[in-house]
Amino acid sequence: MEIENLLQKLHIDSLNEMQSQTIETLSKSDKDVVVLSATGSGKTLAYLLPLVNLLNPSLDEIQTVVLVPGRELALQTYDVFRTMGSSLKAICLYGGRATMDEHRELRKIKPHIVFATPGRINDHIDKGNFSVYNVKYLVIDEFDKCLKMGFRDEMCDVIGKLPNIERRILLSATDANEIPSFVNMGKTARLDFLSDTQIPDRIIIYKVYSPDKDKLETLARLLCDFGDSSTIVFLNFRDSVDRVTDFLYEKGFSVSGFHGGKDQKEREDALYKFRNGSANVLVGTDLASRGLDIPEVDNIIHYHLPIGNDEYIHRVGRTARWQSTGRAFFLLSPDETIPEYVKEKPEEYVISNPVSTTPPQPRMVTLYIGKGKKNKLSKGDILGFLCKKGGLAANEIGRIDVKERCSYVAIARNRWQEVLNRTANEKIKGIKTIIERIR
Repeated sequence: MEIENLLQKLHIDSLNEMQSQTIETLSKSDKDVVVLSATGSGKTLAYLLPLVNLLNPSLDEIQTVVLVPGRELALQTYDVFRTMGSSLKAICLYGGRATMDEHRELRKIKPHIVFATPGRINDHIDKGNFSVYNVKYLVIDEFDKCLKMGFRDEMCDVIGKLPNIERRILLSATDANEIPSFVNMGKTARLDFLSDTQIPDRIIIYKVYSPDKDKLETLARLLCDFGDSSTIVFLNFRDSVDRVTDFLYEKGFSVSGFHGGKDQKEREDALYKFRNGSANVLVGTDLASRGLDIPEVDNIIHYHLPIGNDEYIHRVGRTARWQSTGRAFFLLSPDETIPEYVKEKPEEYVISNPVSTTPPQPRMVTLYIGKGKKNKLSKGDILGFLCKKGGLAANEIGRIDVKERCSYVAIARNRWQEVLNRTANEKIKGIKTIIERIR
């Protein structure tokens, strides 16, 4: 399929320079490619668009393996691929669910592309769950993070088990000091679009001073000052995320907590609430700084200082994606200063609201529906059910996400209890299921 047709399906009028050069290099040369470009610049589309033309849709075998450091990035990239509407098939492989279920999907779908974490795809290869002999393209997304997270041995194992790789595509939002020899890079085109600061001019950096070492009250006042705009609050430790999340929840904020210690459903619930606008604050570790499909974030708050330059870049990269604008805030206690690696000169931000300000509430809440694609449930089915049985108007229903075994839907905040009451004993497509609010 022509790239122009794919762009029309995606409603994208033009590509940026990085995307154009990456597509041209992948399409018109046989070199391995390293792409270095800031978070949010569109690297996923930059390699997926030419791959669609390079693969053989009539060969029902895996031809491309995309390695990613975590399930969130695997799912996000898979969703981007699906929106392209090509004839190629894909699947996600990651931990936290039964390998046997994935094996059944592999046999049923017969994908051309897999998006996978290193450990899980190693497991499938060792069990002979798919043929490795038709895999010609290897993509390692956020390869710097794959190495930092301790995946080096697993990545080495995967690459050693793919005997017929013809091209390698490596992507990162930070400079690559080292590409391990086991990746077996051949003649390489290096496309470096990282600037000296790596922070776009459309992001304004601020500093906010807390009068106390415990910055919780200052954080709450700052968030109230933002109104109902969307904000990610970054911390360095899981227990700190839980503490801040609980504090804000008790204060009346609509907040989601996100870190690697939560189980898969808890993490998905948190992301769906934030993504569909039923929570306007996401509190998380640096796990939330990469690979998440969160299109419009207005503010970033460093509650804890980033531990290094890479973490700083990825955190700030969650706002002002593509060509939008954004703000990032350093929340400083009396004994903290701006890190030396921050080249920008933050402006001082003075909180204007009084301490007693009521936390703003988003317009939507999220409902969880315990059925999904496995039950042949579609977005249209959910929309019709909520209108007919739940009594909602179409403009009271927001984003609907249908997953394999469950679904999420945003509805008007002032109607959720009524909807749950009206649908308590009703069936959707003839199936009785759980419908509950995600808090």
